[in-house]
Amino acid sequence: MTDREDTDEVLSAVSTAVLSVTRHLSVAEVLEVIVRSSRQLLRARYAALGIPDEGGGFAEFITDGISERQRAAIGPLPRQHGMLAALLHEGETIRSRDIRADARFGYFPTAHPNMTDFLGVPIRDGDETVGIIFLADKECGFTERDEALLTLFASHAAIALANARLYEQAHELSVVQERTRLARELHDAVSQKLFSLRLAASSARALAASDADAALSQLEKVESLAAEAARELREVIVELRPADLDVHGLAGTVRKHLRLVERLHAVRTEFTVHGDPGVPAGAELEVLRVIQEAVHNAVRHSHADLVRVTLCGGPEFLAEISDDGSGFDPGADNGGGLGIESMRERVAGVGGRLDIDASIGGGTTVRLAVPGV
Repeated sequence: MTDREDTDEVLSAVSTAVLSVTRHLSVAEVLEVIVRSSRQLLRARYAALGIPDEGGGFAEFITDGISERQRAAIGPLPRQHGMLAALLHEGETIRSRDIRADARFGYFPTAHPNMTDFLGVPIRDGDETVGIIFLADKECGFTERDEALLTLFASHAAIALANARLYEQAHELSVVQERTRLARELHDAVSQKLFSLRLAASSARALAASDADAALSQLEKVESLAAEAARELREVIVELRPADLDVHGLAGTVRKHLRLVERLHAVRTEFTVHGDPGVPAGAELEVLRVIQEAVHNAVRHSHADLVRVTLCGGPEFLAEISDDGSGFDPGADNGGGLGIESMRERVAGVGGRLDIDASIGGGTTVRLAVPGV
């Protein structure tokens, strides 16, 4: 490769990282671009980026160069120990020809690749280390130039994380303002309707023994008021939009939801994303609700041990939710219950289609397709 070609490749990779920060991508998607670009540019076999949590582990740990099967075999996310802890707590770049010879090295899990060459850089926001990015196994070893380039990628990761923090803080403020507005609307609309409903019900009870026709009129009023209250309440509720969609995008929100499901239930989840899984803004919430409903059914009703969710981007957005649970008979009366009907209505409402494959004892697979972006 000529110097010019090498320079062009560097500029292209850095440009991709910069654009990913400025586009409306979720933080996780931006970090995935940075990890992938840095590994490919520096010709390393493996790359990873970790964002620590407060419990001694990692809230995010994004890898490139390791298959999903390998990652599953390795086991849970790593803890803050060994070289990862050194990068986090010492805040210095580490470049080594053999990571195993470093006194700070701990061990590799049984299924973990046996890495040698190592280049790790802390991701810093001012004086604070907010994450780490590292590469491993480059055929000729890592150079000072590689170190400078990875430091550049780390700075873009820091910008993405800082922007996300600012966005979340601004969003939290908007959520408080929105809650205040909703409380006011609930008081002005639904609360007043409920008061009128209670008054009409009391009148009907008082008239029941002396004037049946008047009592019936009051009961009809109760029915009308209840319908109005329900309608107005629905109108308020549909205005609510999950905060995670605005911050993390659809794929990031689904990923976080699956992690929450794993914490709350004795179930494993697998999440796969192909391409850029985007849907029009008006369809995003409906798609999320359908995915959540399918996962809920797998956990609560099918008692699944494993739930897989796959999202595919393109001209047509595709999502597949499958489980190994007890399944059900789609041909039976009320097959799948009201939840299935609600899912069909949601998908149809955004111009999509929903297909369900299920059998008793054979698990369930839900597939939905809607126009992409």
